[in-house]
Amino acid sequence: MQTAHGRRRRRIRTLFVSDVHLGCKHAHAEQFLEFLQQHSPEQIFLVGDIIDGWKLRRSLAWHPVFNEILAHLYELAESGTAIYYTPGNHDAFLRGLPWNFSFIRVQDEFVFEAMDGRRFLVTHGDKFDRVECAAGWVSQIAAIGYDVLLSANRCVSHWRQLRPGSEYSLGAVIKRRVKQFVRYISDFERRLVDHARRQGCDGVICGHIHTPAQTEIDGIAYCNTGDWVENCTALVEYETGELALLRHFDDAPPIEPLEVDFPHEEFAATASTVA
Repeated sequence: MQTAHGRRRRRIRTLFVSDVHLGCKHAHAEQFLEFLQQHSPEQIFLVGDIIDGWKLRRSLAWHPVFNEILAHLYELAESGTAIYYTPGNHDAFLRGLPWNFSFIRVQDEFVFEAMDGRRFLVTHGDKFDRVECAAGWVSQIAAIGYDVLLSANRCVSHWRQLRPGSEYSLGAVIKRRVKQFVRYISDFERRLVDHARRQGCDGVICGHIHTPAQTEIDGIAYCNTGDWVENCTALVEYETGELALLRHFDDAPPIEPLEVDFPHEEFAATASTVA
């Protein structure tokens, strides 16, 4: 597991974050801003659901810290950080825009070339969720139930003095019993991996299911950045080329890393569109 203290000793070259859900009352926006302020990477990939359009349509709960996050991203861009944004189902309205923000490039998918020469497809992942694609209304109903669970989880965590991402939180306990079934039904990971292979990529980096992971499926690297509602996690590429999942809190449960042998020679890394 990478901890906050460990990451201060290593320079981060690329940062991948998803599912911040700005506009949702359960989003850990202050912690996300704090995390951003700790790093000055060469490039940032915002992997969808950064803004929660579903919640904002109902409540317009836009807080000052959200502006601080956008302002900090702008400052990073002004200082030379390249920022890429692949929208998700909660911020899908960005997919229909005929233009990009002045400091952020927006499109459905990117191909990221890592320092070790591997090519990763970067996309939110909602288009590979069978439930989301077949019956979007089910996802919206499920989101209401998810909010209820998170509210209950907040009460339990406050009572037990647990931090986000604790393996003993109510959300974690329920997920251990239910999430595997949901992921089996949607066949989410395998569909993403198959798509990455068709695009000639060595791996895929996604979000959407709020479950941080770093593994290999049928020879394709699968990385899920997690979220900033439950887990407060991000995927990073160090200057050595190593990819690792970070948790914002030192006392959170560990995330098993993907064991990869990285070559010593350096490669120039770029982000390009999917043809």
